[in-house]
Amino acid sequence: MSTALAARVRDLMPQLTDDLVRLAAIPSIAFPGYPREPLQEAHDLVAALLRDAGVPRVDTLHLPDTAPIVVGEIPPPPGAPTVLLYAHYDVQPPGDADAWRTPPFEPTRRDGAIHGRGVADDKSNVLMHVGALRAFDGRPPVGVRIVVEGQEEWGSPFDTFPPERPDLFAADAIVVGDAGNLRPGEPTLTIALRGDAQAIVEVRTLASAKHSGEFGGAAPDALLVLLHALSTLHDERGDVAVAGLLREPWDGATYTDEEFRALAEIAPGLPLMGTGALGERLWSGPAITVTGIDAPPVDEAVNAVVPHARAKIDLRVHPRQSAAEAQRALIDHFRGVAPFGVELTVHPAEIGDGFQAGTDGPAYAAARAALRAAWGASPQTMASGGSIPLLTALHQAAPDAEVLLFGAQDGECNLHAPNERVLLDELERAVVAEATFLRALASREERGS
Repeated sequence: MSTALAARVRDLMPQLTDDLVRLAAIPSIAFPGYPREPLQEAHDLVAALLRDAGVPRVDTLHLPDTAPIVVGEIPPPPGAPTVLLYAHYDVQPPGDADAWRTPPFEPTRRDGAIHGRGVADDKSNVLMHVGALRAFDGRPPVGVRIVVEGQEEWGSPFDTFPPERPDLFAADAIVVGDAGNLRPGEPTLTIALRGDAQAIVEVRTLASAKHSGEFGGAAPDALLVLLHALSTLHDERGDVAVAGLLREPWDGATYTDEEFRALAEIAPGLPLMGTGALGERLWSGPAITVTGIDAPPVDEAVNAVVPHARAKIDLRVHPRQSAAEAQRALIDHFRGVAPFGVELTVHPAEIGDGFQAGTDGPAYAAARAALRAAWGASPQTMASGGSIPLLTALHQAAPDAEVLLFGAQDGECNLHAPNERVLLDELERAVVAEATFLRALASREERGS
């Protein structure tokens, strides 16, 4: 690692920290029902930060029903490659306010970290990009395209937009700053993301609810039918029992069972679901979750046979399996079961393909060297059960670009949960890593390697 580059980033950290606090104080939530003004405020601050970092062209992309998207460009030096830097400025809602030690939109510095909603996901990575550009005084050794969207957490038409304007996304490499390290201090490249497929399964057995004393025992109970159908999704060990879903061994880094129990806040004494290696269950195999059930609530229950029930199913898919194919397998499974002779109605819902990176190109070689230099340790690879739908569209727009996922987050940062935090030394190292990556990639291209 260039000691001059690391020293430059160290000098930048006070301002980068202040800027992160300013950005994280904006409640930029793009979910329905929240005000839109904070999204514009966050957009404007991101644009200003990029201009301050030396980006000569900063514009706004407007799409229907979408928060404004910041786009910017620094032309490449002659013969140099171009890198697209991606992040998002919107955040999850804060959730239970009583579970936060400090107010979610009053970023608080303590114990070497900043705590607040969105500081890790994903505003720290916005500042990672800003910091890397500042490290070169706005004149990096590569061309740079910048995309910072404002509706990633909820979803928007931007998820599928890039192929419509491939000129905005043309690059030799894409750094998706919406990821981080498996553990603090352990440099990690995320090389795969599971896909997502959803379905709604519905049962209707009676025209209306009937007295359970007079009709129960013979009249088909829709809720019982649904529960029996849902029970067929897993076997007795907790493994997914739907045919046609891809599962393979995972040979990258992963959590220990003890770490996972702590991160998931599993009640003491309970077993984990499923069998096999943890990484295989979380990343290179399917997972099925019942995310909601419509049925009479307990507090409003009456002594009646339930005439109608439905459930929403979330299926996480192997990174290389088509989400549409996996959804068909799930639908076929439900159509193949008929508890007590009652057939189910299944409605397909949202789908999104996963992602698996090719890791043999010059950008990955440069990234591995950069992360090793920044953290002083060899980088490892991991996957994620979460999905980033935009990745598919970016790949379509720039099919030859290498896609890399790394950033300032870590597996203990509480993203999407109360008391979210980002460690300032992780942010500093992430900035050093990205700046070093840009320099290393330019050097490799000059050498033709």
